[in-house]
Amino acid sequence: MLLKTFGWSFAVTVVGLGLAGVLWGWQGLAIVGILSILEISLSFDNAVINAGILRKMNAFWQKIFLTVGILIAVFGMRLVFPVVIVAITAKLGPIEAVQLAVNDKAHYQELVTSAHPAIAAFGGIFLLMIFLDFIFEDRDYKWLSWIEKPLARIGKLDTLSVIVALVVLLVSALTVAPHAAHGGGDKTTTVLLSGVAGLITYLVVGGISGYFEGRLEDEDAAEEAEDGAEPAAAEKKGSGTGAAVGLAGKAAFFMFLYLEVIDASFSFDGVISSFAITNDIFEMALGLGIGAMYIRSLTVFLVRKGTLDDYVYLEHGAHYAIGALGVILLVTIRYEIHEVITGLIGVVLIALSFGSSVLRNRREGKPGAESSAQSEVTSGV
Repeated sequence: MLLKTFGWSFAVTVVGLGLAGVLWGWQGLAIVGILSILEISLSFDNAVINAGILRKMNAFWQKIFLTVGILIAVFGMRLVFPVVIVAITAKLGPIEAVQLAVNDKAHYQELVTSAHPAIAAFGGIFLLMIFLDFIFEDRDYKWLSWIEKPLARIGKLDTLSVIVALVVLLVSALTVAPHAAHGGGDKTTTVLLSGVAGLITYLVVGGISGYFEGRLEDEDAAEEAEDGAEPAAAEKKGSGTGAAVGLAGKAAFFMFLYLEVIDASFSFDGVISSFAITNDIFEMALGLGIGAMYIRSLTVFLVRKGTLDDYVYLEHGAHYAIGALGVILLVTIRYEIHEVITGLIGVVLIALSFGSSVLRNRREGKPGAESSAQSEVTSGV
């Protein structure tokens, strides 16, 4: 199963590193390898979040996530996105932006870096909203109950997540933005507008996907009631956020869009951090693309193994890591934070949540919960 799940990632790694060696020599080979490791370390929590969403989708849309989704992730976010940012900020045409990236790498790096406040505000608020909506919801399983219980009680206010996110954005705009390290100058307006754009994107994409998911659940519940079947809720496990297994059609499409926006938000810090290693957009795209392949494979592995059902606190750890990353992105508007710190925070939180899940299973005499239902759904991926 391991080879089947990670086979494409292994193949892309061999081809990618071989190509890097041929095109750029040993130095290029080393750079691509380092970028791959950087991407994996920064995005491990992304795989856990993706798995929580992907397990709700049917086999067809899981395949779309692994094919079309990886093309968007590799070529869209790791290659096209930095060029688009330069084109917008420098008011250049697409062709001019590409020529700049190829022929004047130092100036290209400078322009991308100067756009960091806008990128960080958008991604930071988007990721913060994911964390807030998770932590303010009353869940069946609570990892840090002393935090999660009171937050779940006050989270009954429907707009609390939005209010908190707007307050954080306002504080960021009035404190770190006027002293932005990236690009210099007062970036207050830029940070405010970009943060609001991130909030709107989250509400629109997440809201639409949630709407169609809710409609599908209602239809399933109505059909089961007519057939005299057991309620679908009895089959739901774990986090208390499970949806009908095998989302398809419009529900799956908007869930797919939501996944891609999440991936984009996670990729922001990786793209910016990679400029500390290289300013060659092709080395960057190849290295980060290899890392993105492993994150996709890891996502499928978690779904096929039913890991999130077996280890119920993993999603908690990943969401805490997302909240930390969102805050870090906002802080980096002014302060430089090494990518090793960013990556380690996510890895440590997920490792702690995994350990807590193992201890819980041992206390209850369950080394792992049954995950056959999820395995059946994903066996065709």
